[in-house]
Amino acid sequence: QVQLVESGGGWVCAGGPPRLTCAAPQRILSSRSMGWFRQAPGKEREFVAGIGWSGNTMYGDSVKGRFTISRDNAKNSVYLQMSNLKPEDTAVYFCAAGKFATIMADQAEYEYWGQGTQVTVSS
Repeated sequence: QVQLVESGGGWVCAGGPPRLTCAAPQRILSSRSMGWFRQAPGKEREFVAGIGWSGNTMYGDSVKGRFTISRDNAKNSVYLQMSNLKPEDTAVYFCAAGKFATIMADQAEYEYWGQGTQVTVSS
């Protein structure tokens, strides 16, 4: 059983910047892409950012230029640095491990999921 554990959420003021952390097993980080998704109340889960095994990155249009995804395989962690936060960034943020090493924006291409961490941005 693969366990992904998110941390770093909570209440934040607009402008941020908090950093989310996803702890993942080394065998997963060393071979798969990792991604962050989010789901706001009443909305579909959406792709936020992904990072490939080689370190290449991809971002959703709504966060491009504001969020940065990174990984530290030595610490078994993936990070999502958020800046210029807006109230519309309020959501539950999920960490996910892809089925392959290549980044995908489609959540169907992710095999393992964390429980999620709530981020609430106040204006």
